[in-house]
Amino acid sequence: MVNKIEHIGIAVKNMNDANELFEKLLGVPSYKEETVESEGVLTSFFQTGTNKIELLTATNPESPIAKFLEKKGEGIHHIAFDVEDIHAEISRLKNEGFVLINETPKKGADNKLVVFLHPKNTNGVLVELCQEIK
Repeated sequence: MVNKIEHIGIAVKNMNDANELFEKLLGVPSYKEETVESEGVLTSFFQTGTNKIELLTATNPESPIAKFLEKKGEGIHHIAFDVEDIHAEISRLKNEGFVLINETPKKGADNKLVVFLHPKNTNGVLVELCQEIK
C-alpha cells in the first residue's frame, strides 16, 4: 500500500546552482547530499514540513540522469511514493500489469530501498517506490 508521496525528484545540470536556488525558494538549506555510485548520481535533499525535494545531477556521462538531461533538459524527473512493503507492492503492481524497470529493490539515496516503474505504464511519469531501510 502506498502511504504518501515521499519526494519529487528534479534533474539539474549544476548542483551548486540548484542548491542555491532551492535554498532561496524554500527558505531552508539542503539537509543531505549523497552520491549513489550505482546510478551515477549526486543527490541533494530539501525538506519543508513533510514535503521533500530531491535534486539529482549526473556524476558520469553514462548515468540515467545524464541521459535524461541530454534528452529532456532540467525539470521533474520522478515522483516517489513511500510504501510499507516494497516486495508486496512489486508483486501487486506486476499483477496489475505495470512494467518495472528494476524488479529487485536496490539501495537508493536517503536510506531507502527503491524500484522504478516504467513511464510507459504511468502516463509518462517515472514512478519510484521506496521503503525505509530498517
